[in-house]
Amino acid sequence: MQHFLTDYPGSAYGADKSAIANKMAENGATLMLLNGVDDGTNAAAELDGQPLYYGEMQVEGHSWYINQNYEHRDASYEEILHLVHDYGIGVDQNEDFLGALVDYQTEVRAAQVNALSGQLWAWSSELADWLAELTAENSLTQEYLASVLDSFYGLWGAFDGDYGMWNFYVAKTRNDLAPKDPLGAALMAQFFHPYLTYNARIDESFTGDFSLKFQSSLAYTHHAQYLKNITLTGINDSNVIVNQLDNNISGNTGTNTVIFSGPSSEYQISKESEQLTVADLQDNRDGSNTLVAIEKLQFTDTTINSSSL
Repeated sequence: MQHFLTDYPGSAYGADKSAIANKMAENGATLMLLNGVDDGTNAAAELDGQPLYYGEMQVEGHSWYINQNYEHRDASYEEILHLVHDYGIGVDQNEDFLGALVDYQTEVRAAQVNALSGQLWAWSSELADWLAELTAENSLTQEYLASVLDSFYGLWGAFDGDYGMWNFYVAKTRNDLAPKDPLGAALMAQFFHPYLTYNARIDESFTGDFSLKFQSSLAYTHHAQYLKNITLTGINDSNVIVNQLDNNISGNTGTNTVIFSGPSSEYQISKESEQLTVADLQDNRDGSNTLVAIEKLQFTDTTINSSSL
């Protein structure tokens, strides 16, 4: 939720999101974190609020995340977006929850209508009953926007299918959005950050190299490539491979190495108190990285102990 409500300077509708947060408070927005899975057996789901189940949340570094286990697929982006959409942005044709972004919702509706009529989203006849249910409860735009967002942040990149959102949204990855659903791509640029703004706390069970750089052989990097702020937790000796963003990386109590793409001569290293900054002198490669509690810097030609700097 913090990510969705973080201002996105320069965007058409997200430059100042305070009105959305205030509208959510005014409308009594409630997120319910529930045990189990969404199988209809948890009576709490009938309460007035947006449910999010344990079985549909993935923690970065946990085995569900690393393996991109779609039996426990990460629905947190979708469900929290529903909360922000319903109670903050607002939904047209719903007088109970007048939103803060009427004009944006108008564009969402236009994109959803275009996607449905153009068979870009929910085109299968098997979804007819579901679409009828969504129409009756006026939630077509919410489900469509969530489908676009999931692909925008790489949540379906590792899915064993040709499309996103359980194979019923035409764009599977961010690269698919503009050519396949340009109106959906425009919605992302108007409100959502291109990277994930929250600090991802890597699960304490993780050990090895956590990659922020996309690697086709690592399923989770379809999603992790959009992270830029991470904290290693626990005691395991864990390492981080940086991406092209300006990353903020904090280590744990083990021995941690940050891994770069080039030789040490192509980076500028500075230290202030306990904080290191490693800036790539080459464009569009490793960015500028702020490091705390990191013991080693690994380059292609050498490894440097932070204590020697």
